[in-house]
Amino acid sequence: MTEVAALRRLRPSGDRTGRALAVTAGTLLLALAAGVLSVSSGPTGVGLGDLLTYLTEGAAAVGDRERLVLEAIRLPRAMLGALVGAALAVSGAMMQGLFRNPLADPGLVGVSSGAATAAVVVIVLGAGVLGPLAALLGVHLLPIAAFLGALVNTLVLYRLATAKGRTSTATLVLAGIAVGALSGAVTGLMVFGASDAQLRDFTFWSLGSLGGATPARILAILPFIAVVFLAIPFVARGLDALVLGEAEAHHMGVPVQTLKRVVIVCVAAASGATVAVTGTIGFVGIVVPHLIRLAIGPGHRFLLPASAFAGAALLLLADTAARLVVAPAELPIGIVTALFGAPVFLAILINHRNGPLSGE
Repeated sequence: MTEVAALRRLRPSGDRTGRALAVTAGTLLLALAAGVLSVSSGPTGVGLGDLLTYLTEGAAAVGDRERLVLEAIRLPRAMLGALVGAALAVSGAMMQGLFRNPLADPGLVGVSSGAATAAVVVIVLGAGVLGPLAALLGVHLLPIAAFLGALVNTLVLYRLATAKGRTSTATLVLAGIAVGALSGAVTGLMVFGASDAQLRDFTFWSLGSLGGATPARILAILPFIAVVFLAIPFVARGLDALVLGEAEAHHMGVPVQTLKRVVIVCVAAASGATVAVTGTIGFVGIVVPHLIRLAIGPGHRFLLPASAFAGAALLLLADTAARLVVAPAELPIGIVTALFGAPVFLAILINHRNGPLSGE
């Protein structure tokens, strides 16, 4: 009974349930507002009035130029930004729940590095050694390769950081550094052999950008991200129980090994898909879940969907800022998220400096 009572305390209840619902609804509205701002902002002069006319009266009610900007550039970009932001935030929240560690994040512990390495291998070798495979899989080759790279790094990281049902924070961070360094070395080898054009593409891609958003790319990563979203209702209770420890979760009827496999696949799918189309975008997966957790508590029933909405909002706002700050040029979005996320990450470290981190 004490374990059941402890689990109930982890979940939003009473007044906290109302607060969690309000925060979740608020993040959804924020994501919608950020989407409208993203689609209606830019250096081309197509504004909110054109968007409202397009939505209420149809594509024929706006000019050819406005329709082209909205349909070919801004709407796909906003859709991609929302999907990527949501996937990064949810994968970060799932990883933190799995490792019972608020510092766990795919971008910080080497998972995204594995996806990036696999993606770079495809970019450099896609027209040569991987030519037949590229012809067979088409646009799906890059996200599949990135998924596999992220999956390998996630499995290695979990094996190294977990012993006897407990995950060490120090081992997690050090293993992440080692795994990320190894992935970076392989990436460096690929870059060394790249052509000038491939090198330029890789340099901009590595900083993160939504500039390559197209319907084809969105469809290519949609199955991977859909897996993550569909898993939310099935892993929330298990992640709540896992906070008490693997043995305790098992005694409460949670299939711990299955849960771990599902979460690992979800984290790899989200990291691989996002890295494949946008490059490396850091800090979303650690900052968003942490801020939502402070607002509504650690119960994953609300934490995961609220993180998804907040992650979508954050990335859309960051992309809007990236397009407007130096217009008509464009800042890499990874720079914007790092400028916001790094200070918050430092605040998290300072907050936990005098006490043990979860999972230690």
